[in-house]
Amino acid sequence: MSAVPALLAAGGTGGHLFPAEALAHVLAARGVPVELVTEERALRYGDAFPARATHMIPSATPRGGSPVERVRALARLGQGLFASVALLRRLQPGVVIGFGGYPTVPPLLAASLLKIPTIIHEANGVMGKANRFLAPRASAIAVGFPLDGAPAAWREKIVLTGNPLRPKALAATHLPYPQEGALRLLVTGGSQGARIMADVVPPAIASLPEATRARLLVTQQTRAEDLARVSETYARAGVDAELAPFFDDLPARIAASHLVIARSGASTVSELAAIGRAAILVPLPHALDQDQAANAAVLSRAGGAEIVRQEAFTPAFLASRLAQLVESPGELRRAAQKAKSVGVVDAAERLADLAQQVGGV
Repeated sequence: MSAVPALLAAGGTGGHLFPAEALAHVLAARGVPVELVTEERALRYGDAFPARATHMIPSATPRGGSPVERVRALARLGQGLFASVALLRRLQPGVVIGFGGYPTVPPLLAASLLKIPTIIHEANGVMGKANRFLAPRASAIAVGFPLDGAPAAWREKIVLTGNPLRPKALAATHLPYPQEGALRLLVTGGSQGARIMADVVPPAIASLPEATRARLLVTQQTRAEDLARVSETYARAGVDAELAPFFDDLPARIAASHLVIARSGASTVSELAAIGRAAILVPLPHALDQDQAANAAVLSRAGGAEIVRQEAFTPAFLASRLAQLVESPGELRRAAQKAKSVGVVDAAERLADLAQQVGGV
């Protein structure tokens, strides 16, 4: 085993943690010790992350809120920087790899100050604010999708690796397309949930004719606070739906579906492509950089997904579309094949190669 560790830094959402987890598995298999820097939100995903140790470093988001709150956030990032310098001096990593989110800023900035090679991984088609701040200092920039609007000064550092897939997603890429008959529908709002899915999908399905409803098998990941009303809507409509706030086997559920209705976070889009399933994607509308719209466009251009703006994503629209798709299983199968044509299954290996090249781990 290499004595020189790699330090991975990731925000506490699935979109940041899942690709970091995938890389950690590959590096560990290559004999590279892995340590993780993250935040408290990561604890909800349990302790399955394959790191030798996990470190919580102070961080905050210095935007929004009052001027006092922004000053407090900057002070907390400063605390995180001092803590990160001490951590890096103790660990002596060969490379520090960041996966986005403000918790990555203190450790990657500390690595830059200490002349330790750094890589940032941008999962989305538009670079997030934390990564934009870190990009000029990074040794290399790995991207999950072709990057929109990258400054010329960064382009020599950009490497298209794809988005690393966690082991459960990789396993799901081998699962066969489900048998046709009832339309198997999966609804998910991403790791942080999406109220719009609870507001639109159940009433859309409830409005369908009984004969059409009977041809749907529904699985829906819905926020805990929406669970009771979603369950009641389906029960009144006589729809047998499997509901939960979080499915830890979501990739297998994607593979078991003919159609996925979802937000278009980078992990969701990458898994849909690698597994190869048709989707209706509703990008988060309020993001300043419209990263989810850029992600969704990758699948849409390939013919594997239909993009619907949130204001157009109504129960009436969805009921009409589902009624069409129940009668057109071939359309879903063709879209699944087109989605799979742009999937990348070896992104974690590509990123591990880059880490070993840049950091000598």
